[in-house]
Amino acid sequence: MEQTEINFFYETAFELEKEKEYKSWIDRVIYSEEKSTGVINYIFVDDEYLHQMNVQYLDHDTLTDIISFDNSVDRVLHGDIYISIDRVKENASEFNSDFIDELNRVIIHGILHFIGYKDKSESDAGLMRQKEDEKLKMFHVEQS
Repeated sequence: MEQTEINFFYETAFELEKEKEYKSWIDRVIYSEEKSTGVINYIFVDDEYLHQMNVQYLDHDTLTDIISFDNSVDRVLHGDIYISIDRVKENASEFNSDFIDELNRVIIHGILHFIGYKDKSESDAGLMRQKEDEKLKMFHVEQS
């Protein structure tokens, strides 16, 4: 039986609220694209941590909001998604967006990469943005 789990790890002071709702949303997004959930790890970090990874593994000496390592097999998604909380905060400010809205976009962006969506060309980036918007509408967290 294939192992199925979505995990959240924290290498910075940030902690995601309502992890259960996030897991449910991510599962629904994966299912909506006719894929299955394997083992997916989200690791929330700061700029320095992600910058070091960017230099070490991708040979990019730049800051970024997300790095994803896709280990998917066939239709089952597996991988690690590193998210810089510092970058998400900065981007939210720059794009005049709410932090949680920007965080949700980045969370689902990594999954969309695992599904097979790209963002290097202008047309691919446009489709990625469209898919992000579509999947963000699927996010429902009960307000307490």
